[in-house]
Amino acid sequence: MPANGRPVAITANDTMKFSVTEIHAKPGEVLSVTLTNVGTTPKFSMGHNWILLQPDTDLLAFVTAGSTAAATDYKPASLQSKIIASTKLLGPGEHDTATFAAPSKPGSYPFLCSFPGHFQVGMRGMLIVD
Repeated sequence: MPANGRPVAITANDTMKFSVTEIHAKPGEVLSVTLTNVGTTPKFSMGHNWILLQPDTDLLAFVTAGSTAAATDYKPASLQSKIIASTKLLGPGEHDTATFAAPSKPGSYPFLCSFPGHFQVGMRGMLIVD
């Protein structure tokens, strides 16, 4: 896979919102999603990540399982097969990039922040492959 894809910049903040909640891509298109935490609250109480999941993932079950997985950036080991791409957990001023090929099958692929409570208040979005 190429080292760089089409850049997609997303910010996350202390109000638990992503700046981008919808991304469109062609099947197999390489994307480089860069998440930047523009908040000021310390990572241990307000970290953010970006996780792209398979469309058949039970999102609530994923974040519930992830809520006890602080050691793995709130990514549950038991559901690793559901993750298409992800960033690490970020504190204030940090950024990380996930470079990946969009799924070859057209459809809607959810993404979210798995830090406890963030998904539930709306920190989520959709990658639409069309």
